[in-house]
Amino acid sequence: MSTDSEPLEVWCAGSDWCPITTTATLIGKKWHPVVIHRLLENGPLGFNALKEEVDGISGKVQSDVLEDLEEHGFINRTVVSEKPFRVEYSLTDRGRSLEPVIIAMRDWGREHLTAPEDQ
Repeated sequence: MSTDSEPLEVWCAGSDWCPITTTATLIGKKWHPVVIHRLLENGPLGFNALKEEVDGISGKVQSDVLEDLEEHGFINRTVVSEKPFRVEYSLTDRGRSLEPVIIAMRDWGREHLTAPEDQ
């Protein structure tokens, strides 16, 4: 598991295209940037509260996304209570550093995307 203060090891390090490809791979999955965005907007959230904020995600997929984001040092998972068992997810410094990227993605989408006309 990577901590958010150490660089991520990547196989393509040294290639000029590597930072773009690696960043896209890490946050370019369907739900990853959405979870990061919701934590940026709301601060720390429990599993169910986060699921409510991420409309359309299944519990299994959310668990997988959270595990992947934690493994790469973007979020922290903190046990809040044992009985009943409750955890809270929050962004690390590495996760918060994605704010300009996530905001740029949101803004670009607002400007260039629209719903199909038949909806």
